[in-house]
Amino acid sequence: MDKTKFIYESYEISEDDEKIYFHYNFEIENISKFSTIHEILKKDFKWKHLKSNVLRNLVFNIGMVEAISYYKATCAKEFVIKCGFLDEAQSKWFRKLFYYGLGEFRYVNKIDTSEEDFVEFKSEGEKIDLEESETLDTSENKVLVPVGGGKDSNVTMELMKKTGNEIFPFLINGKDNSYECVEVAGFDKSQIVEVNRILDKNIIELNNKGYLNGHTPFSAMVAFLSYTVSYMLGIKYIALSNENSANEANVEGLNINHQYSKSLEFENDFREYYEKYLKAGNTNYFSFLRPISELQIGYLFSKYPKYHKVFKSCNLGSKQKPWVWCGECPKCLFVYTILSPFIDREKMVEIFGSDLFQKENLKDTFVELCGFGEIKPFECVGTYSEVRWAVSKVIENYLKEGKELPVLLDFYYKNYKLEDTTYDKLKTYNSENNLPAEFEKLLKESL
Repeated sequence: MDKTKFIYESYEISEDDEKIYFHYNFEIENISKFSTIHEILKKDFKWKHLKSNVLRNLVFNIGMVEAISYYKATCAKEFVIKCGFLDEAQSKWFRKLFYYGLGEFRYVNKIDTSEEDFVEFKSEGEKIDLEESETLDTSENKVLVPVGGGKDSNVTMELMKKTGNEIFPFLINGKDNSYECVEVAGFDKSQIVEVNRILDKNIIELNNKGYLNGHTPFSAMVAFLSYTVSYMLGIKYIALSNENSANEANVEGLNINHQYSKSLEFENDFREYYEKYLKAGNTNYFSFLRPISELQIGYLFSKYPKYHKVFKSCNLGSKQKPWVWCGECPKCLFVYTILSPFIDREKMVEIFGSDLFQKENLKDTFVELCGFGEIKPFECVGTYSEVRWAVSKVIENYLKEGKELPVLLDFYYKNYKLEDTTYDKLKTYNSENNLPAEFEKLLKESL
């Protein structure tokens, strides 16, 4: 571990006529300084509590998550907090987030350390007094829905509209297709809660010099930012779209999970943390899709063809304008696989630009997605069992119709045993979730 100190120097809240700003300053001692800005677009929303201690505390805590983007460059053992205070339990909470949220990062960069030894937080700032703070004006009929542009959040938006609640789509650095999905859902731009997250380019320079780089727990940032925005707007519910499949590890035996901050474990941890340390009223953060699998979400998504031309979730393709399916990565192949039992081949080819099951070069990725490789690809993909079920179902459909199997499906058919598809995975339901009763009823009825 690096002996250089990481310093969380300061944070600040400001505003002008158009935006609310959260400013953050960090430093890797003797190496580089960093500034991050979060810009929240005011629009015509009624923003509250801008001078409250609760908001100051929320913004300070967001900074702890934002720090990970820069901390990872050296993974300094000593993390000095000059602008706030964490008690022992809070320090333990954030140490867990850093350790498991950077699980993939540690694995890829071959960092061998325990959770206890990974990072030590030293608080030099003052604790914020929340005892005299304003309480949150919540509204039963307001729901914040974070939107990423993929199938999951589109399903959540579509089903949430059936509740009659006032829905607020929430975008962080929204891309073109995310706005298109929101528009297809029936919302205009004035209804979107938008945050621009501007990272310091100094981190790119460090990466180019060979400092450590890799995956960070972005969904933890979504959690803290969505909770803060809900406090400022008086929104009671935050409906995430993280599914049950996110709980499965990528590397068995090491508890390395690309989707750690989308897991139920993190969700439960965050709910406990905000109840004890953030105290922003009775805002309820939960994942609406937690009881069901990627396979079930694929089934639900297939019912909404209006989204099929605009949804995207390819990380490589997101770097292009407009956002595309690259057709070469694990995420593309996974989404193609999980939707194939429910959408016919011609439509799938139209969506993705080609038949991904015909791509011989994707065989190793295909094997890993099915659970026959060393690890599961480091992407937001489903469980081995549901991928195998989907593949088996599609193979059965081809055989019933007397059609020749595409390359990857033919490989599977000749080398692995087909799953028993008479067991209906579309009827499974995980009772370990945090859904309020009225939302749980809606989800069950949709299945």
